[in-house]
Amino acid sequence: MVSGSVHALFAGLVASVSSVCAKLSVGANYITHMCESGLGHTHTGGEASVCDWLQVPLRLLCAGLLLACNTVMWTLFAKALRLCSSSARATVTTTASNFLCSAVLGRLLFGETHDALWWAGISLTLCGLLLLHGSTARTLQQGHEKDE
Repeated sequence: MVSGSVHALFAGLVASVSSVCAKLSVGANYITHMCESGLGHTHTGGEASVCDWLQVPLRLLCAGLLLACNTVMWTLFAKALRLCSSSARATVTTTASNFLCSAVLGRLLFGETHDALWWAGISLTLCGLLLLHGSTARTLQQGHEKDE
């Protein structure tokens, strides 16, 4: 059986993929630039290229993927809430996973970089997550000892 923390991790991953789909569907010409770099040429003049014709269908596809990813993310998050010992554990795990996956995907797909302050913030979030996971395990052990 899959634990709530695993569901929360995957919910964060799917949420970051959803963010990428949103950026591609409404962002400024990301689709066109990716299409042109994939085909190996750039649009130089007044004639319409293949990428110009594909831009609208690809944006609609990304919008559909955005809706699908959000549906999957909320389903996984609801399962994580049900299976985790506390809602805070599921929420913080999903948030941390979303931030980290968004940073990696942003770097790989869009060449984004983050300041040291952003990394300090995510590090504090991860430290809080570790404390939360550790304290929940100790609380459960103490509860079992009281029952005996």
